[in-house]
Amino acid sequence: MDGFTYHNIFETKGIEYLAIITFFAVLVPFWLVLNKKVKNKKQMQKSPGILNLNSLKIPQGLFFSKYHIWSHLGVSGIARVGLDDLLLHLIGEVKFSNLREPGEKIKKGELLAKIDHQGKMLKIFSPISGEILEANPVLNSHPELLHEDPYVKGWMYKIKPMSWTADTYSYFLAEDAILFSRQELEKFKEFLSTSIGKYSPAPSMLVLQDGGELMDKPLSELPEVVWQDFQEDFLGKKTYNRNRNCMLNQKDLPEN
Repeated sequence: MDGFTYHNIFETKGIEYLAIITFFAVLVPFWLVLNKKVKNKKQMQKSPGILNLNSLKIPQGLFFSKYHIWSHLGVSGIARVGLDDLLLHLIGEVKFSNLREPGEKIKKGELLAKIDHQGKMLKIFSPISGEILEANPVLNSHPELLHEDPYVKGWMYKIKPMSWTADTYSYFLAEDAILFSRQELEKFKEFLSTSIGKYSPAPSMLVLQDGGELMDKPLSELPEVVWQDFQEDFLGKKTYNRNRNCMLNQKDLPEN
């Protein structure tokens, strides 16, 4: 054909096209692998089988004691108290035994209730002083609310405070509560390597292999002796008994 010139683009641009094809051949698999890692990490953070800071509910308006009991003072001047989400994720589903009756007076640090998981018990000590007004009647028939909704429907007691400001002065609020929970998770990992190591030949089964994340409800399958250690290290049994003994000893001292 007159006036028509044929150009083979693969002869003139062959190297450039080959470079582009090679670039995408390398980039696409790399992008897929990277995206898979990010997706897996997000799924791990949100997975119900994993216990980390991202899986915890930590409301910003509550006061958290270092013994994992929260307190909230309503506009009526009545406080609600209950178990924090971290404690419940550590121990799993439990039943609540209300040991206090309406009208009783209780002091901060005194025995408030017991929780039970398949015969393994933990004692819960009051985070504030005051008068017991009501135990949550719903928890007897629906103990799962403790775990499902610990801060709204799963409250344990209503208490009329006697010294709210003094009792909650050292408690954690907002960002401090988040920091406290992070520290407690690390503390619990150390607890696994010490207490559990005394009783179990394979404590590593409680920690995920990938990233060292804790499994949810790690205490639920552990023996009662581990629960006793957990009581002393995390829920204030030693501190409460020590303070109580000091008070009793002071009563025996002769007056000057």
